[in-house]
Amino acid sequence: MATKKQIILPIAVLVAGVGLAVAFSAMKQPPEEKPAQDTRPLVSVSAVHLDAITLDVKSYGVVKAKDHTPLVAQVSGQVVFVSEQFVQGGFVKQGDILARIDPNDYEAALIEAQAGMAQASSDLEIERAQAHVAQAEWDRIKDDSNQMIPSQLYLRKPQLAEKLARYRAAQASEKRAKRNLERTYIKAPYDAIISERAISLGSVVNPGSQFGALSSTLVAEIRLPVADKELQYLIDSGIGANVTLSADYAGKPTTWQAKIVRSEGVIDQKSRMSYLVAQVNTPYASEQPLRFGSYINATISGRELDNAIIVPHHLVKNGKIVVMNDDLTLSFKPLNIIREQNGMVIASQGLNDGEQLITSALDFPTEGMQVKLNDSDKPAAATQLALKEE
Repeated sequence: MATKKQIILPIAVLVAGVGLAVAFSAMKQPPEEKPAQDTRPLVSVSAVHLDAITLDVKSYGVVKAKDHTPLVAQVSGQVVFVSEQFVQGGFVKQGDILARIDPNDYEAALIEAQAGMAQASSDLEIERAQAHVAQAEWDRIKDDSNQMIPSQLYLRKPQLAEKLARYRAAQASEKRAKRNLERTYIKAPYDAIISERAISLGSVVNPGSQFGALSSTLVAEIRLPVADKELQYLIDSGIGANVTLSADYAGKPTTWQAKIVRSEGVIDQKSRMSYLVAQVNTPYASEQPLRFGSYINATISGRELDNAIIVPHHLVKNGKIVVMNDDLTLSFKPLNIIREQNGMVIASQGLNDGEQLITSALDFPTEGMQVKLNDSDKPAAATQLALKEE
C-alpha cells in the first residue's frame, strides 16, 4: 500500500509544472505581424513626345574647284611681262593679263598680213572692173558675133575667181596673224585663284609650254560618298537636297550651305559607294572662305517624318517597345522602324503622344505585368532622352 506522502508528492510536482508552463506562456509575446511585401518591379518612365524629324544623311569630302585650267603657251617667244597677281594663291578676275610673250615678231607678221590683204583687195577690185568691162563689150558685139554664148575666159571669170581666192587667203592670213598676236597675252579665262606658276620674267616658251594653273572661284564642288542603303532616306536620291558643310576655319568650327546638283550615276568599284556632287557658289566671297583642299563633314537633308520618335536602341526588342499603362501595368507596342543609326531607333508609328515609355531595364517583362513608378524619376520627352544619349 502506497503511503500518503507517495501519492501527494507526484501530484504536487505535476501541479507545479503546469503552473510554470502557464506562467511562461503568459510571459511570451505573440509574434508581430509582417506587412505584405510589394514585389512589383520599380520602373522609370519617359513621356512620349511625337515630333517632325528629318532623316539626314552624313557624308564627307574634299573641296575642289569645279573648273581647273592649266595655262599653256600657244605661241613661242620670250616672256617680257609677268603680273604681280600671277603668284601662287593670288586672286585674279576674268580677262586679267597674267603674262606677255614678246609681241614684236607677231606684230610684224600682222603688218605683213595686212599688206597682203590690201594687195589682194586691190587686185580683186581691178579684176572685178575688168570683168565688168568684158561683159559690157560682149553685150555690145554679141549681135554681130557668130557665138551665142561667150567663153568664160573672155568674160574673165576664171581670173576673177583666182583673185577672189587670193583675197580670201589674205583674209585668213590676217586673221591668223591677229590671233597669234592676241595669244601673246596670257589672260585669266574666269575669276580664279592661282594654284601653280611655272614661268618667270625672261623665260622662253614654245607652244605647249606650261605657264601655270588656276582654279575657278565661281563654283566649288564636293564629291560626297553615300552608301546605297542611305539613298532611301533622300528625296529624288538626293538631287536638289540642301547640304550643311562643317569644318574648322582659323581654329573655329564653321558651316557653309551647299546644294546637291547631280549624281555621278555609278558605284565606285573600290569603296562601293554612290557619289553625290554638292556645289557652293563663290566659296571665297565670305569672311570665312571655303578653301579648296579643305576636308569637310556634310549633312544632307533627307525626307521628313511627321509624328515620329527617336528612342535608344536597347529599349527595342524584336521590333517592340515597353510602355506603362494608366493602371500601372506594362504593354508591348510594335514599332514601325524607319531607321537605326548610332545606337538610336527612329520610328514613325506604334506610339501615341503622351504615353509613358519604360526606360529602365526589366529582367523578365510580360504583358500585363504590374509595375510601380519611381517617384524620384523625372520624366523627360523620349526624343530629348534619345538625343542626349546619342
